[in-house]
Amino acid sequence: MSRAGLEGQVAVVTGAARGVGELLARRLSARGAAVALVGLEEEALEAVSGRLHGDSAHWHADVTDHEAMNRVAREVRERFGKVDIVVANAGVATGGPFADADLRAWRRVIEVNLIGSAVTARAFLPALTESRGYLLQIASLAAITPAPMMTAYCASKSGVEAYAHSLRAEVGHQGVRVGVAYLSWTDTDMVRGADQDDVMRELRQRLPWPSNKTYPLGPAVDRLVAGIERRSAHVYGQWWLRGMQGVRGYLPALIGTVGAREMRRYAPRLRGMRSGLVGAGGAADEAARATHRN
Repeated sequence: MSRAGLEGQVAVVTGAARGVGELLARRLSARGAAVALVGLEEEALEAVSGRLHGDSAHWHADVTDHEAMNRVAREVRERFGKVDIVVANAGVATGGPFADADLRAWRRVIEVNLIGSAVTARAFLPALTESRGYLLQIASLAAITPAPMMTAYCASKSGVEAYAHSLRAEVGHQGVRVGVAYLSWTDTDMVRGADQDDVMRELRQRLPWPSNKTYPLGPAVDRLVAGIERRSAHVYGQWWLRGMQGVRGYLPALIGTVGAREMRRYAPRLRGMRSGLVGAGGAADEAARATHRN
């Protein structure tokens, strides 16, 4: 991939302290982009910024806070002079039976993944309109197919997919391109955190190939970068996800049948499952909200 495609561009990445966001920021920087990092973990963001190849800065903000994100958008514009690319990547997850869910955690997944993405886009849309830029919304395999024990995550990712497709139609005539990126299980803190629960890990391992694998982070992020350079409408972190689009209409009925069988198998083990946010990113989100309440 050519560095020239991003030379002189200014990219904003939310959820940039770790995982997909961190590596994406590094890849974009290596290809010549100036990068604005946004997230909840200020020290981690500072460390990431310090390791980037070119110009960068970081902002501590909750993507669900529209006033904070409006401030960030204004300050990024002042700092770099423009915004060409925004990647709405910030996300959290929780798993387990819906009937026993921690409803605060369940709601937070919707708030961060769906509402936070919309707040991010709304804040940066004036700058993207000015630059005729590109918004990449990070979705998931969970937007293509439902899955038991993942009601909040599937709802949020289906929501951001539909919202991004709608936004593409609204802003295309202004020169703003909108893309949706799909990732399967990718080696991040979020996935590793979910795998700490025996039931969630075993359920995932029983999925049909190739959806039962955990994929390395690097190649997935390289695909995201290539999509950003092309301003693609659809970006697939794993090669086989493109093929899922053609069969997605059949998946709810199939998952409903197979999922019911799996739930009967695991029913005795479902009681007492932890239902909070998973992974280091989830812990950071919970800590930030606890500090805010205090």
